[in-house]
Amino acid sequence: MDIHEFDFALPPDRIAQRPVRPRDAARLLVVEDAVHDRVVRDLPALLRPGDLLVVNDTRVVPVRLHGKRGAVAVEATLIEPLEDGRWRALAKPGRRLRPGDTLDFANGFAARVDRKLEDGSIVLDFAVDAATLNQALDRHGAAPLPPYIRRQGPDPQDRADYQTVYAEQPGAIAAPTAGLHFTPELLAALTAAGIRHTAVTLHVGAGTFLPVKAARIEDHAMHAERGTVGDAAAAMIAQTLADGGHIVAVGTTTLRLLETAADESGGITPWSGETRLFVTPGFRFRVVDRLITNFHLPRSTLFMLVCAFAGMERMQAAYAHAIAGGYRFYSYGDACLLSRAPGAGR
Repeated sequence: MDIHEFDFALPPDRIAQRPVRPRDAARLLVVEDAVHDRVVRDLPALLRPGDLLVVNDTRVVPVRLHGKRGAVAVEATLIEPLEDGRWRALAKPGRRLRPGDTLDFANGFAARVDRKLEDGSIVLDFAVDAATLNQALDRHGAAPLPPYIRRQGPDPQDRADYQTVYAEQPGAIAAPTAGLHFTPELLAALTAAGIRHTAVTLHVGAGTFLPVKAARIEDHAMHAERGTVGDAAAAMIAQTLADGGHIVAVGTTTLRLLETAADESGGITPWSGETRLFVTPGFRFRVVDRLITNFHLPRSTLFMLVCAFAGMERMQAAYAHAIAGGYRFYSYGDACLLSRAPGAGR
């Protein structure tokens, strides 16, 4: 398929710069045969007793660092841990950095540029063990916001805003943003309505920031991300399916992990490993019945995924409705509740 089939005009002011408060006051577009304008806190009435919400409990690590190389200001975002205290990173201004340069981020916290890679990233050597580096990141790092969210400098509020309330497992460099809408009160209301939830873990990686550059989507190389479906989650999913309940994935990361872990018949057992699953129209979904997700950018792998899940024409019409209706897009934006298109799965 041609990349232009997934293009649409998105006014820049539709990309949310801050989340709404409280989180569950965000707008929710329910996409079925028709579209309905609701809010996230309506979810207990929109799902069925016996349904199972599956969330991604990865925790965002504050991997964005601001420092200096001499008198030159530098920003570095760590994107992949390597060996012996080294990390692959995206840096600004990356072209001016040379192997051997020292980047000073705070008193006693620095890294040496080990090498530059062909894709424009660099390797930073912190010369400390993982525990020491994690402590330093916690003290000095900032939330790794996507480039569409504009900041003049680090904003401490983003450390809280860019984290789900159920985040447990450190390892992500981007948030599973559909989960940012949930509050303890909403989770309690869902439970009271007979809608259970369980957690899996997919550590969101650098590919979240990467655009699709290939003219044909089949030529795009999907990034790898590490994930785990534990015993308890696998058992709850299997029981829900056996009882006729719906599996409701909170976020595209959760969906990709569940569909990776599923066997040919749609069964789920405990699983751990890497996924490079690239979901495009024609994909057959084996586990997920409904999807809660934010509004995504044109030409993105995430927009391709929702088109595969709910149908191209349906999603194009839904996004046109959302843009005309002033919905807010991307990480801090509003959400939609999608039902799987007929013929797209079991």
